[in-house]
Amino acid sequence: MVERAGVRVHPTAEVSPDAVIGPGTSIWNQAQVREDARIGAGCVIGKNVYIDVGVVVGDRVKIQNNVSLFRGVTVEEGVFVGPHVCFTNDRVPRAVNRDGSPKTDDDWEVTPILVRSGAALGANSTILPGVTIGRWAMVGAGSVVTRDVGDNELVAGNPAHRLGSACACGEPLRDVDGEPFVGDCPACATPFPS
Repeated sequence: MVERAGVRVHPTAEVSPDAVIGPGTSIWNQAQVREDARIGAGCVIGKNVYIDVGVVVGDRVKIQNNVSLFRGVTVEEGVFVGPHVCFTNDRVPRAVNRDGSPKTDDDWEVTPILVRSGAALGANSTILPGVTIGRWAMVGAGSVVTRDVGDNELVAGNPAHRLGSACACGEPLRDVDGEPFVGDCPACATPFPS
């Protein structure tokens, strides 16, 4: 690992000198961090992660292997991003214009994504443009998130749909007869909702 002002950067990682990275963050092999990206303190950026121009990652975020965070993504503090998660940013993707000319940055509009504090995104989930994922929400593995996910909401599927709630400790709290869970979390005994 190479030291960069309190940041551990694997020698095979490609980190722009114009990226801002907080102390205590580790960036593992073959990761790429582009210019003007901002990564907070105490983060773990896994193998082969791609962080695009201008992406913002908060403190204490764990991004597992092979994740792509494209321009327009903001991830707040304490978020878990499972392996192979893909954030998209273009509602109408095309490689070329109608006349066959290659698309450039001027030919499309970035549609942002926001992942709020404490959320967890399961492996292989895909987050579509314009989505906000709420605080302490949980997205099941393999899900395709096409709409906003509320705070503490548990969603899964394609398209992702509500299964219930999720405690901040991570315990799934299933809806009962179509009604949201109310009571003490069976795992940590914290009253829910709090």
